Amino acid sequence: MARTIRFHEHGGPEVLRIEDIDPRRPGEGEVRIRAKALGLNRAEALLRQGTYIETPTLPSGLGLEAAGVIEDVGRGVDGFRPGDAVSIIPPISMVRWPAYGELITFPAEFVVKHPPSLSWVSAAAVWMPYLTAYGALIDIAGLSSGDFVVVTAASSSVGLAAIQIANMVGATSIAVTRTSAKKQALLDAGASHVIASAEEDLEMRLKEITRPQGVRVVFDPIGGPIFEPLTAAMSRGGILIEYGGLSSEPTPFPLFTVLSKSLILRGYLVHEIIGDPRRLETAKTFILEGLQSGALEPIIARIFPFERIVEAHQFLESNEQFGKIVVTI
Repeated sequence: MARTIRFHEHGGPEVLRIEDIDPRRPGEGEVRIRAKALGLNRAEALLRQGTYIETPTLPSGLGLEAAGVIEDVGRGVDGFRPGDAVSIIPPISMVRWPAYGELITFPAEFVVKHPPSLSWVSAAAVWMPYLTAYGALIDIAGLSSGDFVVVTAASSSVGLAAIQIANMVGATSIAVTRTSAKKQALLDAGASHVIASAEEDLEMRLKEITRPQGVRVVFDPIGGPIFEPLTAAMSRGGILIEYGGLSSEPTPFPLFTVLSKSLILRGYLVHEIIGDPRRLETAKTFILEGLQSGALEPIIARIFPFERIVEAHQFLESNEQFGKIVVTI
């Protein structure tokens, strides 16, 4: 038996339960991992609430990221053996392959031997943020030296990963956050500029910073009214990549700005990288090189023990974190 976190009904963090279950053995192409740390993601809160893109059969497990030691290997798996230290690439379905547990089973294609210099906590905080940021900025937008890139929700783990990737390729990052409370922390994390959108004129500040060329890439999980000042400050032929919808307000379509500047507005989910073996392999190489060189380094907001998973999810929903929330086992 092994402890696993599940929920029997949709709701707030309090519906999460720690239960003893008999974990299944790995099937063909799978490995079983004794988890040491779990990385928390907003998608897990959405699944728990019943508003995620997957609809689970209850009771359901959850979780997209973990790091630990391989305990058992299924048929047809090459390159892994018991005792290997590994971390998990988020699977397409967290309902089928949930990560919140002491013993978890995953397809070997989503398992990575991470650099030995990474702690369990850091290893559990790598793949969702860096794959999400890499896929948008490098794979899709082709971000490079000399570009200006705007990163909204910049204090999230994905936002911080985007800032580090921008620095890695020589681009200039402009972090957008709601208030100035996190301004210094964002500068310390590598942002070239920080704008507090509730305290400053976003369009004017972006134009001041990027004059005369403007912003070529915008990386945004918010939507809503922020679209108008963001697009107004973009350069001709620029690309705005939307990977979420955090705003509760309608998102206007800035028709004449898009037309006059030939802008690209692009929806993006990390699944398009994870589901393409060739693109995923290229992304893994880029991220592992960044981790080994020190250019990429997960920023940890707070660490909770496994037994305090409810408190960890409460903190996840508070929006107070700066970086990644990790649970240790």
